[in-house]
Amino acid sequence: MLTFEVNDMTCGHCVSSITKAVKAVDQDAKVTADLAHKRVTIEDAHTNAQALTAAMTDAGFTPVQIQANA
Repeated sequence: MLTFEVNDMTCGHCVSSITKAVKAVDQDAKVTADLAHKRVTIEDAHTNAQALTAAMTDAGFTPVQIQANA
């Protein structure tokens, strides 16, 4: 599971745009957005974090990956 903080995700349209961008590079990924906390969680991704970050960046957002606790 990958989690990103996306501070410029401000509305439902943003959530939709991010979801579409991620699905474009990994159609099997499960995308969950928490608009209140500005977090996007991606599960079952077959694509690496850099490619997912690039997809969201290309869609106009500035995702920052949050490292999971070890």
